[in-house]
Amino acid sequence: MSKLDLRIIKKNIPLNLVDIEIFDEIDSTNEECKRSLSSKILSVKIANKQTKGRGRRGKNWSSPSIGNIYMSIAQKNVETDFPLSLSAGVISFDAISSIKGSDRLGLKWPNDIIFNSKKVGGILVEQEILGKDILSITGIGININLQDKEAWWGDLSELDVEIKREEIINKIILGFLNFKNDSALLKEKWESYCMHLQKKIKIMQDGNILDEGAFVGINDDGSLLLQSKNNLKTYHYGEISILGVY
Repeated sequence: MSKLDLRIIKKNIPLNLVDIEIFDEIDSTNEECKRSLSSKILSVKIANKQTKGRGRRGKNWSSPSIGNIYMSIAQKNVETDFPLSLSAGVISFDAISSIKGSDRLGLKWPNDIIFNSKKVGGILVEQEILGKDILSITGIGININLQDKEAWWGDLSELDVEIKREEIINKIILGFLNFKNDSALLKEKWESYCMHLQKKIKIMQDGNILDEGAFVGINDDGSLLLQSKNNLKTYHYGEISILGVY
């Protein structure tokens, strides 16, 4: 697998509005966004390899050399009523599907991308206070082709999109650039992409089961709606476990 081609990534992107930088190797694209501030609408950092990639709750994100997508997008003062992490899931799903759609591709609450019942992508949103500004950094990792996989990890190799990495990245950047603050539409799209709607789930916290029931959707703020026996409950935190999925 060759290194990323910046020329393809930049296609149709107005460079007066977007900074794009590619690194052969870096500790973390999220950390680089914090170190290297930009005056443009979007600042995009992409790596062929990360040495200290991170997921939610401080978990390591395996980032082997060349072949996958490791990128972060920094924006100041994002105007959105819908959680940025869920919006990024919708944007990433749309980007992948525009290259090669599959009914085995889906989203898992709150911020995982699933293919063939395995996690193939994750999203980490961090915020920094910069004087009067709030810097939002959205880290996106997508496994295109992993040589060594943990039992719960997968990749998109079956979709044969290895040579389309740059196009997926390009469409993710354009998705952020053309982002519309429309909570109703984003909620509708997220739920239509969700792979466990109306399925039985368990809500987990630190390995313990907090609750279980049917996942019936999300609220406008992105929180989970759980139908548990005779009660409809809302959860803003935790992870979910689904039978047959990682």
